[in-house]
Amino acid sequence: MRTLLTFGMTLAMSLGIGTTAFAQTPRQPHAGEIAAGLRRLGVTGSVLYVAAHPDDENTRLLAWLVGERGLRAGYLSLTRGDGGQNLIGTEQDELLGLIRTYELLAARRVDGAEQYFTRARDFGYTKSADEALRIWGHDAVLADVVLAIRRFQPDVIVTRFNTKPPNHGHHTASALLAAEAFAAAADPSRFPEQLSLVKPWKADRLLHNVSTWSLKPDADMSAYLKVDVGGYDALLGRSWGEISAESRSQHKSQGFGVPAERGPLLEYFQPLDGTRPKADVFEGLELSWRRWKGTESVARAVEEAQKGFDARAPYRSVPALLKVHEALSALPDEHPWKAVKLRETEALVAACAGLFLEARAAEATGTPGTSVAVTLHALNRSPAALKLVSVTLPGGERVAVDSVLAEHAPLKLEKKLALPQDAAVTTPYWLRKPASGGLFALDDSDRALTGLPEAGPALSVSFVYEAAGRRITVTRPVVHVWTDPVRGELYRAFEVVPAVTATLERDRVMFPNGAAQSVAVVLGAGRGDVSGKARLELPKGWRSEPAEHAFQFATRGDARTVHFKVTPPKGATEKGRLRVVVDVGGRAESWRVRTVSYEHLPPLAVRQDSEATLVPFSLATKVKRLGYIPGPGDKVAESLASVGYEVTVLPEERLDAEKLERFDAILVGVRAFNANPRLAVHRERLLDYVKQGGRLVVQYNTNSRVGPLSAFVGPYPLEIGRERVTDETAVMTPVSADEPLLRAPNRLTSADFDGWVQERGLYFASKWDDKYRPVFAMNDAGEEPLKGSLLVARHGKGVFVYTGLAFFRQLPAGVPGAYRLLANVLAQ
Repeated sequence: MRTLLTFGMTLAMSLGIGTTAFAQTPRQPHAGEIAAGLRRLGVTGSVLYVAAHPDDENTRLLAWLVGERGLRAGYLSLTRGDGGQNLIGTEQDELLGLIRTYELLAARRVDGAEQYFTRARDFGYTKSADEALRIWGHDAVLADVVLAIRRFQPDVIVTRFNTKPPNHGHHTASALLAAEAFAAAADPSRFPEQLSLVKPWKADRLLHNVSTWSLKPDADMSAYLKVDVGGYDALLGRSWGEISAESRSQHKSQGFGVPAERGPLLEYFQPLDGTRPKADVFEGLELSWRRWKGTESVARAVEEAQKGFDARAPYRSVPALLKVHEALSALPDEHPWKAVKLRETEALVAACAGLFLEARAAEATGTPGTSVAVTLHALNRSPAALKLVSVTLPGGERVAVDSVLAEHAPLKLEKKLALPQDAAVTTPYWLRKPASGGLFALDDSDRALTGLPEAGPALSVSFVYEAAGRRITVTRPVVHVWTDPVRGELYRAFEVVPAVTATLERDRVMFPNGAAQSVAVVLGAGRGDVSGKARLELPKGWRSEPAEHAFQFATRGDARTVHFKVTPPKGATEKGRLRVVVDVGGRAESWRVRTVSYEHLPPLAVRQDSEATLVPFSLATKVKRLGYIPGPGDKVAESLASVGYEVTVLPEERLDAEKLERFDAILVGVRAFNANPRLAVHRERLLDYVKQGGRLVVQYNTNSRVGPLSAFVGPYPLEIGRERVTDETAVMTPVSADEPLLRAPNRLTSADFDGWVQERGLYFASKWDDKYRPVFAMNDAGEEPLKGSLLVARHGKGVFVYTGLAFFRQLPAGVPGAYRLLANVLAQ
C-alpha cells in the first residue's frame, strides 16, 4: 500500500516512523538523529491527535511527543482542507485539498509524526456539528475514525477541540467522533468489515488538549493537567518550539508562517474517558518494552545498541542493531510493535552504514504498454560489511546480484521496465472518481487505502541486502531526478500517464443569451510518435464545429491547443455535460490533467475524465471594460472574461501609471488589502476615480485580532466583522422592496439565488456609516438577519460597493444567478 522507507528523511522519517511523500530529495540522517532514533527503539507508546483540518494540529505537541518522549505520534485530520481558502494561488476545492494534503506531509517530515485522514470532504465553514455529520454521513465518517484508531493503535487519543459552541461545526464534529470512536474501536461488533485489515483496539485514555488561544493572561488553569513542551535537544541543536514553528509554517496556502518559540511552552489537558491521570498525561502507562511479556531479549539488545553508539563512527553500531533485528524477528507476528520497530531498526541499520539505495527513471513519465529505462544505485558509505543479494523489479521479477558493497564503491544496474497495457494512470487515489456529496468516493481497488495520505508509488523496487548473515529488504519508489539551474537537484515520483491528455481550459462553460462559445482544449502528448483525433461528446441538440481535430505529436511533452465552436440549442435553459474524447490507435479515452507546482511541494498532478458543465443562461451587461485588482486565490477575472467582459488585470505596481478613467468599473479581488498593504497607497486615487463617476467594487477582506486590516479604501467609515452565512440556500431578502440593484440590467428573482455553493458569503460588514445602503438581509437558521453582505454608497458622481458575497466561489462554479447579480452590482 505504501513504502515506509522513502525520501525526504528528516529525523523521524529517516527512521521509518513518520509519514512521507514519495518524491523527496534523500537526506542522510546525521549522528544526532541516529542517536535519537536509537533512544526511540526502547519506547513502545503512541498518541493519536484528532482534529478537523490541515493546520488544526498542535505541531509543538507532536514535535515534543516524538522528539522528547520518543513516542509514535499521529495526526488524524478528518478532511483534506479542500473547502478552505488559498493565499498562494487560485486553486480551490479538490486541488486546494491536494495542496493542503502535501503541506501536511511536509509538516510531518519536520515534526516526525504520521499523517492520516478520513474520506470526509471539507465543504466549508459550518456553524453546526449536526450539519457536518449529516452531510458527511455520521456512520461513514465514524467508521473511518475507527479504522484510523485500529490501524494506528494509540495508547492515548487527544482531541484538539471540545464540543462546546460556538465553534466551527467540523471542529465540534471531530471531538464528538473521537469520543464515540474511542469506544467503538474496541468493539468487534462495530464495523466488523474492517477486521480483515485491522483488529479491534482499545486506547487507554482520551484527553482534550485545551486551547489557550482565547484565554486571558490571568486565566485559572489549575484544574487541567499541565505539560511543558518547550524543551531543547542538544543532539539536534533545536528546541521543540523551533521544530514546531518550522512544521506549522509548512501550511503556506493558509498563511500560517509562525516565529520560532524558545523557552517554556505549557500545554493543558482535560481527561475525557478511559483511565484518568491526575498529575501527568502518561501517568500509570508503561511505555517501554517492560509492558510486554516475552520481550526481555529485545529490551537487552536495544540497551546494548544505545550504550555502544559512537557518533563519530555510527557504522560500528550495525552489529548491535542486527541483534535488535534478530530479537524483534522472534516476536509473534501479531505483536503490535513488531512491524513498527523492525522498520525503525532497519532504517537505523541503513543510516549507520550510510547506505544509499535508489531507483532512477530516465524519464519522469511513461505510458501503458511502453517501457522505461531505470538505473538502480547502491552505495555503502562506511566500512560496514554489506552485500547486495538481489533486486525485485515491478511485476515481481527477481534479479540476483550477490555483490559485496565495498566502502565507497558505487554499484549500478541498468534495467528496462515494461509498463503493462493496463497499467493504472497515476492520480491521487481519493480523486479517481468525481467528488460529490460529503465523502470522497473510492474505487473498490482503493478501499484498503482509506485514510492514508497517498497511495503507493506507480513503480517500486525492492533491494535485499545482507549484513552479518541477516537479510533486510528495503523498498524504494522509482523516481525521476533532474537539475534545476537555480534550485539544484530535484526529485519527483515516476508517473504513469495517458498517451494523450485533452484538458479543457474551463470546468464550466457559460453560454450567455444562447451565444456560441469557443471551447479550448489543450492536447498533450504522454509519449512520442502519437497521432489521433479529438472530438466532443455533447448533449442532444448541441453542435460542435469542427466535429473533430486531427493531431500528431512527434515528441513526448509536445502540446497544442485546439478550439471547438459549441452552440447550444435555440432556447436552451438546462445544463448539460461535455466530454472530450481522444481516439488513438483504435482506443477511445478521455483524460484531463491538472498540475500543481509550488517550490515547497513536489510536482503534483490530477488526472481525471475530461468533462465540463455547459450552462446556458440569460445575462445583460451594462458595463464592458473592467479593471481587476487581484487578491490571492480567485478566478473572478477569468470568469468574467469568459462571459464577454473586457477584463484588464491591474497589479498594485501598475496602478500609479494606469489611466483608471478608461474603465467602466474596477473590481478588487478577495483579501487584496490583507495580502498587499501597499494598496492603501492608492486609496485617494481610487476614491477620486469613484468621485469622478467610476464604479469601485471591493470583495471581502478579513479583519481580526490576529490579522487586523490596517487600511481600507471605502469613502466612509465601515468595519468588517466575522459574520457570515454558511447556508448556501439561505433566503436573501431585499432590505428594500424597490431596490434598484435587483432590477437592472437583469431583473433578479428568487431563482437567481438557487444553486449557490458552499456559502452565501463571509466577512460581512458589521458596522457602517449611514451613507451605505444595505441591499440584502439573510441569516443561518436560528440566527438574527445580517445586512452587511452587500453595501452600496454614492461618492461624488460614482458608486462604491463592499460585498462579502462569495462571488469568488460562485463564478468558477458556474452559478448563473451570481453572474447576473454581479453584473447588476458592476452596473450601479
